Amino acid sequence: MTLAPDQLLLWAFLTPIIVAVLVAVAGPWRNLRDAISVLGSLATFGFVAMLASEWEDKLVSRTIADFLPGLTLRFSLEPLGLLFAVIASTLWVLSTIYAIGYMRANEEHDQTRFFALFALAIAATLGIAFSGNLLTLFVFYETLTLVTFPLVTHAGTPEAMRAGRTYLGILLSTSILFFFLAMVWTYFEAGTLDFIKGGILNEETGPSVTLVLFLLYMFGIAKTALMPFHRWLPAAMVAPTPVSALLHAVAVVKAGVFAVVKVIVYVLGVERLAGVPGTAIVPVVAGFTIIAASLVALKQANLKRLLAYSTISQLSYVVLSATLLTPISIMGAVLHIAMHAVAKITLFFAAGAVYTAAHKSEIGELDGIGRRMPWTMGAFAVAALSMIGLPPTAGFVSKWVILKGAFDATAWCAVAVLVLSTVLNAAYFLPIVHRAFFRPLSAEAQAHPHGEAPFPSVLALTLTALLTLGLFFFPGEAMKIAEAVATGR
Repeated sequence: MTLAPDQLLLWAFLTPIIVAVLVAVAGPWRNLRDAISVLGSLATFGFVAMLASEWEDKLVSRTIADFLPGLTLRFSLEPLGLLFAVIASTLWVLSTIYAIGYMRANEEHDQTRFFALFALAIAATLGIAFSGNLLTLFVFYETLTLVTFPLVTHAGTPEAMRAGRTYLGILLSTSILFFFLAMVWTYFEAGTLDFIKGGILNEETGPSVTLVLFLLYMFGIAKTALMPFHRWLPAAMVAPTPVSALLHAVAVVKAGVFAVVKVIVYVLGVERLAGVPGTAIVPVVAGFTIIAASLVALKQANLKRLLAYSTISQLSYVVLSATLLTPISIMGAVLHIAMHAVAKITLFFAAGAVYTAAHKSEIGELDGIGRRMPWTMGAFAVAALSMIGLPPTAGFVSKWVILKGAFDATAWCAVAVLVLSTVLNAAYFLPIVHRAFFRPLSAEAQAHPHGEAPFPSVLALTLTALLTLGLFFFPGEAMKIAEAVATGR
């Protein structure tokens, strides 16, 4: 039986929810539970892949619920949402495989709850990707915050609970105070919350109102971790590494930058914003965040915290590029959402594998570990090169387009930020690679021999590293989608 595109849309969203229920039921039988998680992630990927193969810039829409005229929960498919759904569903498969190896090897507690919540987080992410209007986006944006809170606090320690309060406090307060206000204001200005190419604000909406709405959205969508609303992200590193991977690559932060690009292109409108004085405030803040977070990363001794500040910096590449408001800069922002995802998840997978096999979490403890864990640290090296933006990795493709966008906008400060941040990225990533492969093992490490992490974890990080390389050599489909978003097609 062939499913219609709107049915595929619905099934792609519903499958993770069904998986969560089945995982909860199968909890006492861990092999069955984990098999359900893997098969469910593959099924979700299959539905999204079928959507991608059938999508040809035609309207695909499915109304979920009607509230008032102009206020509905509705799914629809457009290029940006399709790209986000492909990223989330692909990386869910690999994250699930990785998490099975990690959670079992580290004998983590409450594994059934973990996998069920993981599936619900993917459902919320796909709800964001498929959102046909601002109301739907907002509902699933908030849902994602709530279902990932127990994952952040999974350890149950006082430190984890404090981190969870920071996580929840910043993300909920900014979305309610700024994002929700902007959404309501937009509805009264435009009479609709639908996403429309070119924006939805009417001619009577003046530049000052447009600027205020722009700022409310940019800072209300705090999952982008723009400073000063960034502390939730490093605080959340107390969570298990598969959760960190979920936060940084598959769901939470990607939902933030996705929402920013979506609002700019489909709510406020690129052309309208380009004529509004004062919008340069946001690229300035993004540029500051890029450099400041990179400088903080340089000082980190803990590997996961370094990766957290790296993420803060890399997310602001997307915000900076999107808010330069030229077609090529929008294209660069969209590309970097995908290219950063595959590299950053590889870095977190590698960090978790090192912790699992060697019980090391500090950078100073990694001397010579590349000889013990060549697959893990080889994948780390590939992903680190992508973060820096060097060929032959995915990061080079998106950073090159972002740089072209900065030149196109004659934004020389942005060009300087990109160059300086590339140097800083190299300064905190390359020493880790050098330490792992070119320094001798410490006496303590020699006394406690170990090999690679469990096979599922190594398999997942190897595949994401190959994706990082593959998107350099075969960026065509991602480029096509990014161009469609940028040109309004």
